Amino acid sequence: MKKIIIQILLAAAALYLGYMCYQSVQNPIQFQKLKKQRYDRVIQKLKDIRTAQDAFKSIHGTYTSSFDSLINFVKYDSLKTVRSIGELTDDQLEEGMTEQDALKKGLIIRDTMRVSALEQLFGKNYPIDDLRYVPFTKKKHEFLMGTNMIWTDSGIEVPVFEARISNMVIFEDLFDEYEDAILEENGERIRLNKYPGLKVGSVQEANNNVGNWE
Repeated sequence: MKKIIIQILLAAAALYLGYMCYQSVQNPIQFQKLKKQRYDRVIQKLKDIRTAQDAFKSIHGTYTSSFDSLINFVKYDSLKTVRSIGELTDDQLEEGMTEQDALKKGLIIRDTMRVSALEQLFGKNYPIDDLRYVPFTKKKHEFLMGTNMIWTDSGIEVPVFEARISNMVIFEDLFDEYEDAILEENGERIRLNKYPGLKVGSVQEANNNVGNWE
């Protein structure tokens, strides 16, 4: 009887060790799948922030560090757009007429009009009030956003902005299950002197508002 109990315990231990070995292999693989899923959503939100900031700067000449200001701008302001009325016919193109010639002759009319910033940038049904919130955090966390004025190598002072969020926030609810994979990801980025998360733009340099995933 004692021998049977020992055999059962050894079998259970073997199964447990086998399961742990399997998990040690599968855990990083599963994390990479979850990472891609979350990064895709967060990156799209950062791209939207960049789009809104570029539009804000086109009107105000600078960026804003306030999500309230940025969201209100998109919700209530408008942007100029040029509407073209008329087009060149095939015969006119064959005759060598250019669009500039057609404009002078009044065959094509360009009309400058103002359109809702929200509709032009994202579409009227875009949930602009959620722009500040990090996906997958149930509106618990907002992106960190800042602005600065810096001097370029050519001696020109330019406005810059940055929006970012760390991996510790992006994967906050998964930390207990994927702690090793998350810490390894952060450690590798820090070792390479890279931000351990996702960000767009920079308050340290003029980088054309590039994202660190691009």
